[in-house]
Amino acid sequence: MSFLQTKEWTDFQKSLGREVFEYRQNYISAWVIKHRLPFGRSYLYIPHGPEMDLNAMTGGFKNPVSSFIAWLRQLARRKKAIFVKAEPLADNITQLLIQYGFKKSKKEIQPGKTVVIDLTQSEDELLAAMHHKTRYNIKVAERHGVTVGESEDIEAFWKLMKKTTAREKFSSHPREYYQKLLGELQGDVLYTKLFVARGGGRPPPPPPPLVLFYGDAGYYLHGASDYSQRNLMAPYILHWEIIRQAKALAFKHYDLWGIDARRWPGVTRFKLGWGGQTLEHPGSFDLKISGLWYLGYKLARKIF
Repeated sequence: MSFLQTKEWTDFQKSLGREVFEYRQNYISAWVIKHRLPFGRSYLYIPHGPEMDLNAMTGGFKNPVSSFIAWLRQLARRKKAIFVKAEPLADNITQLLIQYGFKKSKKEIQPGKTVVIDLTQSEDELLAAMHHKTRYNIKVAERHGVTVGESEDIEAFWKLMKKTTAREKFSSHPREYYQKLLGELQGDVLYTKLFVARGGGRPPPPPPPLVLFYGDAGYYLHGASDYSQRNLMAPYILHWEIIRQAKALAFKHYDLWGIDARRWPGVTRFKLGWGGQTLEHPGSFDLKISGLWYLGYKLARKIF
């Protein structure tokens, strides 16, 4: 199960002021999050879901899936949602949603592609799988005396995030989002950490990764960067130490969380350099509830 379909994650969404709804029937489960839109409208979002135990549906898929879709439509109308967006992880679930009216959407909320590193390998195997420049840059950072620790300085992270988004031309969440992400997701099952690079004989120039841990994996959810001291190669030692710490804690995977060679060429090259497996998810799918409002929403997205 994805961490995006856990109670801990949906409690975090509630802390941001969003309404959350739960469906648990007939071997189908989903946490559904309401996102506000202008003019009193909204859309409903199922991140990395729904989840369906198709093997347990011995009487067939039709009735359970029909009931779920009917529930979604009723909820959407009640909440003035103009569409429902689902981003399932399984191809067979995706095909069922398509049969019941969901259409492929170009607008993805979660990354459609990612790189996942197998942490069950030895450190020597991990190093051997990396691009030679990645191995070299780890050694450069070590020679500069750069070390890695944990931090709770969300203000430093936020300042670098603003620099990064301005330079790379992408949007970020508000400061409050990162504050709550680091401050409120600190349970036994799911928790976050902010890592920071220090040393190198200079003031710390950290591009601090914000990493979420859940189940058997760590997820590099958010990162920021500062080019002022890029010769220290701090990002490389940062992620290498995260990998080593995650291995020591018996995590099996490190998900670098999102690549796109067209939109983020530099970030994508960096992540591919770690030698992990590239995974592609089915993508994003919308169920129209109000055709006119949905058309207006798509037009507004093109304009703005």
